[in-house]
Amino acid sequence: MSDEKRIEGIIDVGGKPNVSRTAVATGTIRLQEKTFSAIKNNEIKKGDVIEASTIAVIQAVKDTPRIIPHCHIVPIEGCSVDWTFEEQNLRCTVKVSANYRTGVEMEALVGVSAGLLCVYDMVKSYEKDDSGQYPETRINDIKVLSKKKQI
Repeated sequence: MSDEKRIEGIIDVGGKPNVSRTAVATGTIRLQEKTFSAIKNNEIKKGDVIEASTIAVIQAVKDTPRIIPHCHIVPIEGCSVDWTFEEQNLRCTVKVSANYRTGVEMEALVGVSAGLLCVYDMVKSYEKDDSGQYPETRINDIKVLSKKKQI
């Protein structure tokens, strides 16, 4: 028995045809009501939370191969970001599209994750309790809603 372990690097997709691909991912961050109000009224000290977090999504989508080692460098053709206030949750939904040989679901997931993390960073001073902890703040339910390819 050999002690060698072969690890596949980036999967070779060179023989696959370019096809139109889209993926949609979503996730939420649970926030206190006072934080929601501050976001809606643009009172967060660090600036416009939705605008900054949307930029974080776009950057993350484009940088996915730098973050996730086995991802291909995909020529992203489109990225849309929707933010929805739902009770105590702020939902981020990201749609990514490309015409390429592999899917874009990882790009959508990384985008959602980065967007929600940016929100967290921008509002953490509002979310802290008296001991400096974040007992109510949570990032939840990050998932792929859909993945499609059109041949």
